[in-house]
Amino acid sequence: MISVEEALAYVLRHFQPLEPERVPLLESLDRVLTDDIVSDINVPPFNNSAMDGYAVIADDIANASREYPITLPVIGDVAAGYTASRAVERGTAMRIMTGAPLPPGADAVVRFEETSEGRESDAKDFSTAPRASTRKDAKGRESVDILKAIQRGDNVRAAGEDIRVGEVVFPKGTVVRPGEIGVMASLGRKYVSVHRRPRVAILATGDELVAIDEPITPGKIRNSNEYSNAAAVLKAGGVPVQLGIARDNIGDLTAKIRAGLDADVDLFLTSAGVSVGDYDIVKDVLNAEGEMRFWQVKMKPGKPLAFGVLRGKKPVPLLGLPGNPVSAMVSFEVFARPAILTMLGKTKFARPTVRAIFREAITNDSQRRNFVRVVVEKRGEEYIARSTGEQGSGILTSVARANGLLVVPEDVTRVRAGEMVEIQLLDESEFL
Repeated sequence: MISVEEALAYVLRHFQPLEPERVPLLESLDRVLTDDIVSDINVPPFNNSAMDGYAVIADDIANASREYPITLPVIGDVAAGYTASRAVERGTAMRIMTGAPLPPGADAVVRFEETSEGRESDAKDFSTAPRASTRKDAKGRESVDILKAIQRGDNVRAAGEDIRVGEVVFPKGTVVRPGEIGVMASLGRKYVSVHRRPRVAILATGDELVAIDEPITPGKIRNSNEYSNAAAVLKAGGVPVQLGIARDNIGDLTAKIRAGLDADVDLFLTSAGVSVGDYDIVKDVLNAEGEMRFWQVKMKPGKPLAFGVLRGKKPVPLLGLPGNPVSAMVSFEVFARPAILTMLGKTKFARPTVRAIFREAITNDSQRRNFVRVVVEKRGEEYIARSTGEQGSGILTSVARANGLLVVPEDVTRVRAGEMVEIQLLDESEFL
């Protein structure tokens, strides 16, 4: 038997990031940029107001206070999406809404709450409220009392405050999240270049399998592996290519493998037919179609594993997973998921982990790394974990109920009840 690390290192040597493709902005979510995103504009593109209020020259109101307000004539209005029709001159003010361009001449904005308009109005939305102050100055102009001194730049968003022209906003290799989507939208990027999603062929083998919509007859079971593996491919970011079931004969298995290769896939996943007791036919066909290695890996579940490269229009790596459904899913997690993430251009494969109190005792006498399916809960400031029940490799519900994996190392023979352990989170969104 070989270690998990040896097998994974050998597998990953056969994968690299796939070529770029240009996609609509939203389709880049959770994918990896292949080019630097360089801004050709300032963000924001102009000085603008961060508040509803009055655009002023800060020096004009340097001594303003509630006890000694300074009265300024109001020479106009400017709303978001529009520009001022004139400049703010010394000793004047202009009513301004959040996001509106700062008028020429102004260098600060006084919030409505710090003027007579705010003092005399109970309205919460100043953009739609009637003006509370309608007083006129000596020349008959509308005026406003300023009740607080402010500094140059107060309540102003400066042009280029967020992003400047020529700035590398996101370097290639960045994983695109909703925040990156928003920034790229502000830069006018309708399309971006990311690594292509890998196409993954999925093939289940065995005479005992029937399709999920067929009745079960004596000796038969439904083909769950195809669907759990396809779902795992989707979640990892790949595109599943479902090939159905290959029967235990050379002709059918060979035809299914060649059909997958003709579908221009980047990875081939099979399940069953790679353990010591399986029919040699699967191994014979895989060897005939490529160069294969058949291992026993020091892990539980998931000891039998095959890996090699199929010969087609292009070399295609093949990962042969065990037939038992739990073994197949755990083996996918350990080997196939990192391979798919590598092809997507990602470099971080490790699941988030938490330290948790394990409520049960576990004996690990197999001298293999044991992947225990667990349920993790946060109670107060602590994490509590328990197994999902019977851990047999055929009990698929042990995976369905799990939101984490307790990984027991090969040299640890026992985990005691109440012991603090590290749990790999399979669904970290539960803890956000």
